Amino acid sequence: MSISDPRYSCPPGRPVRHPLIARLLAGSLLLLGLAACAHYQLGTGARPGFATLYVAPVENRSSLPQAQATVAAEIREAFIKDGRVALASSAAGADATLRVTLTGYDRDAAVARASDTGLARKFNLHLRATCTLVDNRSGKTLFAGRALVATKDVYTDSGQVQSEYQAVPLLAGDLAWQVAHTVLDVW
Repeated sequence: MSISDPRYSCPPGRPVRHPLIARLLAGSLLLLGLAACAHYQLGTGARPGFATLYVAPVENRSSLPQAQATVAAEIREAFIKDGRVALASSAAGADATLRVTLTGYDRDAAVARASDTGLARKFNLHLRATCTLVDNRSGKTLFAGRALVATKDVYTDSGQVQSEYQAVPLLAGDLAWQVAHTVLDVW
């Protein structure tokens, strides 16, 4: 066999193929891709500087009566679902203490009724809160007065009072999610 053997020549204009080199290149790219993903983690990856957290009773300075119980329950549930910290039943047994204060509740008319433009068909509800996190071991305040706002839209087709009443747990859940991520994620 010689180099001029027609079995080993390519037609004019067609490049010479090297299947071994192509396989080696594909294999090395695959290995590089797998090595790059080897240390990937789901979630934030950040661990808070405390293992246990006491959630103090929520203080209510807003015009939304009896909202503190719903908000407190939703906040505790958000931390339990996240699982990065354990909840303590008292400040004495916790590494950190979280204080949440409901500071305001208001609604804005967003859409007027077609039959009477003086009446609203849709409201935007806003529940405002501040939260403070204190490290119980050192007494250091990790953050203070962090402002959060939960917003939900409410349609008044079934009545304004009923719609707002049904929206309170949704607002509390949204606010609780924001509180949990404010406390647990990197600030």
